[in-house]
Amino acid sequence: IAMAVAAVPEGLPAVVAIALALGAQRMLKRQSLIRKLPAVETLGSVTVICSDKTGTLTANEMQLKVLDVAGRTRELDWLPGQHSPDLSYEMLETALQLLVLGGALNNDAQLVTDPESPGDYLVLGDPTEGALVSAAANLGLTKPMLEVTLPRIGEVPFSSERKRMSTIHHFGPQAALYMPMFSSIEAGEADSQLALTKGAVDGMLEICERVYVDNQVVALDSDWRERIEGASETMAAEGLRVLGLGYKLLQPGSNEKIDERIEQGMVFIGLYGMMDPPRPEALDAVHISQVAGIRTIMITGDHPLTAERIAREVGIAGEGHTIIGQKLDSLSDKELVELVAHSNVFARVTPEHKLRIVSALQVGGEIVAMTGDG
Repeated sequence: IAMAVAAVPEGLPAVVAIALALGAQRMLKRQSLIRKLPAVETLGSVTVICSDKTGTLTANEMQLKVLDVAGRTRELDWLPGQHSPDLSYEMLETALQLLVLGGALNNDAQLVTDPESPGDYLVLGDPTEGALVSAAANLGLTKPMLEVTLPRIGEVPFSSERKRMSTIHHFGPQAALYMPMFSSIEAGEADSQLALTKGAVDGMLEICERVYVDNQVVALDSDWRERIEGASETMAAEGLRVLGLGYKLLQPGSNEKIDERIEQGMVFIGLYGMMDPPRPEALDAVHISQVAGIRTIMITGDHPLTAERIAREVGIAGEGHTIIGQKLDSLSDKELVELVAHSNVFARVTPEHKLRIVSALQVGGEIVAMTGDG
């Protein structure tokens, strides 16, 4: 090869490219691919891996397992893409109907027919939203059908700071086919607008003033707040991802600007509990890293109890406490450096929190690698 390159120097780039391609093939057989050689040295020096939870340590295959409204829970056993012939939307009580329908409307995921199994379908979009729209389809509520009856006319997109999203729908006479409950809840006029908000339970409780109970709306007092928070914590402790749903009826011709202000004075409906099981290979990957002397940290926006449960199952939890993003806001940079030295699980964090955590680790002398959406 050296003689050939000496005779024809222009062939050097081709020879180097072939050698690197062969090396990349060998690395791929070990489940690794590096585009730049200096990255190999950097990875070899890593002392801490900061990992997201959803889709990295977990399978990212959300399944709706529990619906909770006003002290009543219904456990489900649906897999995304499967039909449930034993239960239909009409068979559910009013509050559960509203919860299922709201989860399908306040949703950007889509269902498409599975080409390998024409009787089932695949989820396109966020797995969390896919679990909700799939559950509605299992009960006979297809999203295209709902979008004709309750078309979306505006939205306030999800943000990691608010931890919720809102959609506004035209609420015409046809909507009564799916939402007869509103005739007994409020004296809503024809052609009203329906605002739906879905998000983290703590954030939902901040914007809700009332709660839907037994076909009527009552004040969201301290007792109801404790009951909702208790139900959320119970589900989170079982490893479920928990979301809440609220609604508000806007009068015809409402001039309310479609922004975050639309999310005030909502009526709380209920809770969704979704399971995202750990990846089978995550436990081995964490163990290999620990044997190699590499510490693994989980940084997630999910509920602290959900994060703790998954962290224990994959071997990340350690002996430190789970730290929530709100606590990070009250810490100085020096205090944060001391905290990250012995805490492996961070929950309810924003992108800004992630940057602070990584910076604190680096100040402490660690060489950090990020996985997942970090």
